[in-house]
Amino acid sequence: MQEALSALISYIQGTLKQKLDDRVVVSVNGLGYDVFLPQFVMRGLENRIEGEPIEFDIYYHVTERQLRPTLIGFNNGFEKRFFEKFISVEDIGPQKAARALVLSVSAIAQAIESDDISVLRTLPGIGDRTARKMVATLRGKVTEEALLQDAGYATVPGAAPPSPTSVLEDDGIDILVNLGHRRSEAATKVRAALQRNPDVVSPEDLIREVYKGERPHGE
Repeated sequence: MQEALSALISYIQGTLKQKLDDRVVVSVNGLGYDVFLPQFVMRGLENRIEGEPIEFDIYYHVTERQLRPTLIGFNNGFEKRFFEKFISVEDIGPQKAARALVLSVSAIAQAIESDDISVLRTLPGIGDRTARKMVATLRGKVTEEALLQDAGYATVPGAAPPSPTSVLEDDGIDILVNLGHRRSEAATKVRAALQRNPDVVSPEDLIREVYKGERPHGE
């Protein structure tokens, strides 16, 4: 039942009716929807005013014990998919996860991939034990999110993209572009990763290699 209900609302587009501390009210065809927002999403609305068009990817949460549905909003599908991975960690439910996400997705994903428990412990409601569970559960699974350009998601005009020399290279470039990188920048990162490790055979392994190249030396 829960799986069926979770697919009822996956996206919402309407007008910003009201901003509150932890949520917004979105007006859609005469109905007002409470959409709870993690703090990193809420910060992006600081300059938005009531009456403006607004849209969110939605994680829809309802259980047999909690029949009143909760809508949790995100800027895009990458953030939503990270949230879905985040709540796969033992003892982290949707509401606890939403309260914990005060840092950007990329910052949290980088901390997980770098085994940086000190950063993870700064998240509200996340202690040392849960932080270590996060690393144990998600390390190696959030490398794409660690490369996410949180400041913007549109492809920025720039130099013409170099022609990819392989399907794998092309796939890696496309992934980084979807994460918000310039295509020319993505091509440079992918080719550097392939030079460091020419034995990678999948887009997932290639993105992990790109991420390794982004980490400071010595980590």
